[in-house]
Amino acid sequence: MSAVTPAGAKGLDPNAPLKIAYLTYRGKPHVGGQGVYTRHLTKALADLGHTVEVFSGQPYPVLDERVPLHELPSLDLWNEHFPGRMPGYWELKTKGDWVESLSHLKGTFGEPLAFSVRIYEQLKKRQRDFDLVHDNQCLGYGILGVERMIPTIVTLHHPITRDRALEMEHTENRRKRRGIGRWYNFVKMQGRVASRMPRVVVVSENSIKDINADMGVSLDRMRLVPVGVDPDLFTALPGVPRQAGRLITTASADVALKGLSYLLEAMAKLRTERDDIRLTIIGKPRAGASNDLIDKLGLRPYIDFVSGVSDERIVELYAEAELAVVPSLYEGFSLPAIEAMCTGICLVATDGGALPEVTGKDGDTVLGCKAGDVESLLAALRRGLDISPEGAALRARVGAAGRERVVERWSWKHCAQLTVEQYREVLAMPANVLKLRKNGRI
Repeated sequence: MSAVTPAGAKGLDPNAPLKIAYLTYRGKPHVGGQGVYTRHLTKALADLGHTVEVFSGQPYPVLDERVPLHELPSLDLWNEHFPGRMPGYWELKTKGDWVESLSHLKGTFGEPLAFSVRIYEQLKKRQRDFDLVHDNQCLGYGILGVERMIPTIVTLHHPITRDRALEMEHTENRRKRRGIGRWYNFVKMQGRVASRMPRVVVVSENSIKDINADMGVSLDRMRLVPVGVDPDLFTALPGVPRQAGRLITTASADVALKGLSYLLEAMAKLRTERDDIRLTIIGKPRAGASNDLIDKLGLRPYIDFVSGVSDERIVELYAEAELAVVPSLYEGFSLPAIEAMCTGICLVATDGGALPEVTGKDGDTVLGCKAGDVESLLAALRRGLDISPEGAALRARVGAAGRERVVERWSWKHCAQLTVEQYREVLAMPANVLKLRKNGRI
């Protein structure tokens, strides 16, 4: 494997620090996987001595002080206060604004395409400043233009085709199904762009298989680089007492994929058996099916939403709960799962997507259940909430084994090291060596 050296040097130095432009069209800082991945990976890359600049649309990520953020604002048509709003003509100032607005008029989610247009215009002016571009699942057509100028690698966490399929499956209204199909039209673009990238970093074996099947990306272009967790931050807090009957889950969006409705239905049944059952949801309450279901089931007084808090507070929330729950119908990896496990809390998780690959064997490192099955989830919750000494011993054993599994397998330092290996392989490709020379990087 080869790497690049600073401008003016002769040859390729495999140990030289790299100058990286990191792209993320959205970077929600606390509960969205993209923002968490962005924050921790770029910090770990900086720890390894590389220089990283992040280019992002809203919501912007929270970054390490060594990693500068370049804001590329979208029209923010899907903001939390007025989702789906129409832009005013006075807002349309750039090519990216027009692309986003026209996509919106067609009923398509336009942020990935619009961001790719904006970043192409930005990097045209700075192609001599970077050795490599790392695109975090934007995969808009503009990324093809970026790749023609600067060596480029992409991360694809999971195929959004699975989100689309699950949304369609959980919508009975034919008109709404057509609308969902239009909204997810950007997925075709992502498949076409990913298939033309020289290297696609994927976070799980399950996602590699599904991306190949759903998006047509060839297996020889993809490489497995699992994500990580900070075991010193996400750790047990023995001084914080656990609250009997307290569940905790993460919900970054009210979409079918996350399976929150199944957890709510299971919780309602549990409350007919025990009156101490409560749920902490890391995320904001949003209008949608799950929010309506909370009221329908009469659960509002027993649910606490927590958002915008520090990682340290999230660790405390895990310490206060008796069980963590990942009820997802599909996950490409699941950062919330490994963060919860790393704190030593007993985890209940479904078998959706890559979750079994991540969480391990039922009864050893996780209490498993079937995705999309309320009764299976309910049985796992009952098992984990058992008030007998045997139940307490089970929670302690599974929680400790879960933390051990995570610490042994996943850290952000290891993720960054594996990512840099992929950077260097991509930079050594003959076509990319020519780009580096043209840009004065070698």
